[in-house]
This record gives sequence, structure tokens and C-alpha cells, in this order.
Amino acid sequence: MNSLTKNSRAVGIQLCSHTVIIGLFIIFLLVSSSWLAAQPYDLLLQGGNLIDPRNDIEGKMDIAIKDGKVAAVQASIPASSAKQVIDVQGLTITPGLIDIHGHHFWGTRPDAYLSNSYASLPPDGFSLPAGVTTVVDAGCAGWRNFKVFKTQTIDRSKTRVLAFINIIGGGMAGGAVEQNLGDMDPKLTAMEARRYADHIVGVKLAHYSGEDWAPTERAVEAGRQANIPVMIDFGRQNRHLNLEVLFMEKLRPGDIFTHCFADVRGRMPIVDDEGKLRSFIKPAQKRGIIFDVGHGGGSFVYSQAVPAIEQGFRPNSISTDLHTGSMNSGMKSMSNLMSKLMNIGLSLREVIEQSTWNPAQIIQREDLGHLSVGAVADITVLQVANGEFGFTDTAGNRIIGDKKLIAEITIREGKVVWDLNGRSRPLYKP
Repeated sequence: MNSLTKNSRAVGIQLCSHTVIIGLFIIFLLVSSSWLAAQPYDLLLQGGNLIDPRNDIEGKMDIAIKDGKVAAVQASIPASSAKQVIDVQGLTITPGLIDIHGHHFWGTRPDAYLSNSYASLPPDGFSLPAGVTTVVDAGCAGWRNFKVFKTQTIDRSKTRVLAFINIIGGGMAGGAVEQNLGDMDPKLTAMEARRYADHIVGVKLAHYSGEDWAPTERAVEAGRQANIPVMIDFGRQNRHLNLEVLFMEKLRPGDIFTHCFADVRGRMPIVDDEGKLRSFIKPAQKRGIIFDVGHGGGSFVYSQAVPAIEQGFRPNSISTDLHTGSMNSGMKSMSNLMSKLMNIGLSLREVIEQSTWNPAQIIQREDLGHLSVGAVADITVLQVANGEFGFTDTAGNRIIGDKKLIAEITIREGKVVWDLNGRSRPLYKP
């Protein structure tokens, strides 16, 4: 056989080999495409107990996610239909928690309290580990510095950050800054709220110590002009302003009274000295006044919360008033606060509703707080732990409870952003 024939045969064999390889590769692509087509979901949470108050769902459900949205909620979804499956048997699935009172304008300005200073907290470090996917900053920035807050915090956080804009132009900088009636401008506040309507969901008034209604009236006027609610931290006056007048005459239905279980200087508490819920509280709530927990470092005492709940009062929303002081004292976190309320009379479903669908409605963001098909896939997976747990109020009193909520997994827009025990990861195999 001459060399030309040998070379031709070798070339033929090589071409045949390449053809086989290409053919096998095409088959592999077809099989892979077919396999991927059979897996329409990116992520599947399987076997959990779903509580979705907005859709009145409470029971064992699987939930599938595609492209950052809820794609299916069914009693049983095959594991083969998803690229990734997380087993959440024995755990509780809820919409992503919404904390409508926190302080997140963190920065390094000295003597500025919560407005671009040291006592505020970056959201991602203190919200996602508690199961919170949306925070609402409660008035740290005003119209003068809201753009700084947006650039510095809102635009740089995985957590969804919304805000109540302070009626004080300079924000919640403490001291004399928050007493400046001349800086409480309804028109400019409303203009900024409309300018950043995707982020600003309300107006905040706090810490005013004067004995007049002007700050309340100006905050409400800004809310009226921007068509958003007002959150008011009421009190600190040397002489009590009448709480019934506030609820029945000054605030509008949909406006928010935060720190509802506080007993602080300069403010009438909702439970009187005899342990009775004041007669106008339930009518005010029926009128549409929103009662928000706003625990904080000094605004939640059992002597208010326990008798109020025993007498049938329920807060509309649970919030933390998160900052360095509350985080490191009795409040700790959103999941800890929800646990505390469960141990003094609220049910699991109630604390979930008051931390998801209720706050979504209060801030006029009904795209959030539920797990309807097509909704953003913000999801919290909780363990309801049984045991013996201690919970303290801001007066230093402790109760012993037998239930505690622990955030196992937090999902933000379909991505796992917190996984306490690595349930979304494969087991290590040497």
C-alpha cells in the first residue's frame, strides 16, 4: 500500500472519528436542552408549611420560583421540575418579612444621631438574617439629605429599602435640629416624596417636645399633598397633648401611631393606671388609625402590651425600630420580636400577617407581602422552635416563653441571601 493510500485512509478515519464526536455532542445538546426544558423552575421549596394571609393559605405547600418571581404554589410539585430543590419539611414558609420602622441611614457624621451617623444600621447585615426582605427607614432623612441616603444606602443594599421622609428638612439628627419648626416644610417634603415616589412611602414626625399641634399638622399636610401616610412618634411634651384628639381629629385614616406599647414621659399610654385599655383606642383603630409596635430601645413594656392584648387589642403592624440601641437590648431582631408577641398572646398567623401583608397595605405597596403567582419571590423560611426562652421589655422585665421563631432561609427576588444551616447547599463528600 503506497503512502498516499495510507494517508487517505488515516484522514478518513480521523474524519469519521470527528463526525462521531460531533454527532455525540449534538445528541448531548439535544438531551440537555430537553432536560432543561423539563425543568421550568429555577428553585423549588418543597414540603414546608405555607402561611400566606393575603391569599388565605395555611397548610403544606410547595412553592416554585422562576426568574425571581413566584411561578407556582401547589400541594405537590415534582422535584424533577426544578434546577434546585430545597427541602423545608418541618419549617414554615412566609412572604418576606416587612419591617416598617427601622433606622438605616448609617454613616460617619458626628452628633447627627440617626441621620447619616453611627446609631443607624446598614440593612443587609441586620435584616436578612432575621428574615426581613423589605425595610422602611423611619425618617432618618428629610428633603435636604434624602438624595444622600438614596445613593449611600438604598442603591447599595440587597434588602429592599423604602422610607418615610422626615418633616424636618435635615432629618432625624437629634437635639435642637428636630425642634426647628421653621424647617418643617410640607410643600418641600411633599415635592421630594413625589420625586422619589418609588422609594418614599410616607412622612415621619418624631421627637418634638413642644406643646402645640403645629408639627403634627404640617406632617399631615405633607402626607396629604403627596397622598401618602404619616407615621408619628408622639410624646416627650412637658404637658400631655390629648391622645384622643390626635386619633380622632388630627390624624387621617391610614396614618400610623408607632410605639403603641410604650409608656414614656410626656405621652398618655394606651392602657391606663388601672390596667384598662382606654375607651377610645378600639374606636380609633376602627376609624383607620394604624397602631404599629415600633419596639425600639425604650418603647415596649409588658405593662402595656400584655393587658392590651388580653383585652382584645391587636397591633396592625409589627416593627422593630431597629438601631444600635434596640438591637443590643430587649428588641434584638424582627424574628425575636415576633416570638415575644407570640408568647404574650398572639398566634403564629397573626404575627406573620402583621409582618407581611398588613404592612404592605399600610405603606401602599400591595405588590409585596404575599406569595401570589407572579409576585416577587421575597420569601422567608422560619423554624418554630419549642423550648424555654427568655424575652425582655425595655423596662428590663423578663418573661419565659416556650416558642421562638428562627429565620432559617431568606430569599430575595428568587435568590438565597441568608441560609442559617446551609440547607440550600449540597453535602460535602470527601
